[in-house]
Amino acid sequence: MKTSIVIFWLVFFCDGFFDAKAELLNDQGWALAIPGYQIRLPQDHGPHYGFKTEWWYFTGNLKSADGREFGYQLTFFRFGMRPPAERKPATSRFVMNDLKFAHFTVTDVRAGAFHFDERLSRGVFGEAGFGSIGKLAWIENWELDYDGRFRLNASTKDYSIDLMLDAGKPAVLQGDNGLSQKGDGEGSASYYYSMTRLPTTGTIRIAGEQFNVNGNSWYDREWATNQLAPNQVGWNWFAVQLSDGSDLMLYQMRLKDGTIDPHSNGTFVRPDGTTEKLVAEDLKMKATGFWKSPATESNYPISWRLEIPKIALSLEIVTPVKNQELNLGVVYWEGCIRVNGSRGTDEVNGVGYMELTGYRRILPGLNGS
Repeated sequence: MKTSIVIFWLVFFCDGFFDAKAELLNDQGWALAIPGYQIRLPQDHGPHYGFKTEWWYFTGNLKSADGREFGYQLTFFRFGMRPPAERKPATSRFVMNDLKFAHFTVTDVRAGAFHFDERLSRGVFGEAGFGSIGKLAWIENWELDYDGRFRLNASTKDYSIDLMLDAGKPAVLQGDNGLSQKGDGEGSASYYYSMTRLPTTGTIRIAGEQFNVNGNSWYDREWATNQLAPNQVGWNWFAVQLSDGSDLMLYQMRLKDGTIDPHSNGTFVRPDGTTEKLVAEDLKMKATGFWKSPATESNYPISWRLEIPKIALSLEIVTPVKNQELNLGVVYWEGCIRVNGSRGTDEVNGVGYMELTGYRRILPGLNGS
């Protein structure tokens, strides 16, 4: 791939500063994630138009006062259609620089029900877009706001959420100081940070019944141009919040030959917010149960045994609702999970989310296409 290092953009952040950065571009003019970028908050909550793909990803496990359990996911995506060099002032509002789309799910554990929907928009009349502090992302009445706290608001005919999220721990820079290498080669990476424990309150509505809920959420923020290498098909990703106050993120990048890419890794976050980086060799994982989708015939590994000797952690991972497949424009499994096990001599349990992609086909945009 023909590339060159140029200073190619000036991004205006909400605090009034301009930040010029040297970036590596691919031959279409999109920026690649490489070492040297310093993630800054809250500025990097905002969009990064030089990169082809980015997302704002929220999941959580919440309970009502009577103990009824819910999971939720709200993710906003930006998919670049025109590289930065082609983004000249347009004479028509129908010229599209970016495709905006979002996925919204609620899992009702007691009912064994999974509700999912998506929205897709050009945003030509301002009905969808991305911003800085205040209104970060929106598609019609699905909205992500930030003013030091996050607010999530999304509604469909049959279900909705209205949630406030506070920061329970500092943001965690994933990978090498925020550069998450996903495969071989320069630029096969993303910039990636997480907020792993966000105390959450608000309401969930299902079929006309409203529940006051509280619990914890997880926020993942990533932007990239090339994440998947040609020999990769998808990933198994886990976000876990344990009863001892620690949190765990890990992912396995899966190769076309059925093996796991050595770039797979994770981060263990202690109760005080300090971290322990984990590499592929640290993660001893075995699928122990599968669920085959009657809709797509995708066969997902939904139960796991996880051993991480480096941090003396042993977990059994299951899901309370097997069918949490999003059968939309793209097909993947994304749902709430439950864990039980031990850390050292202490018993632990917890909740989290699991994402399984590429079991039907590769998600678009993740290999730079």
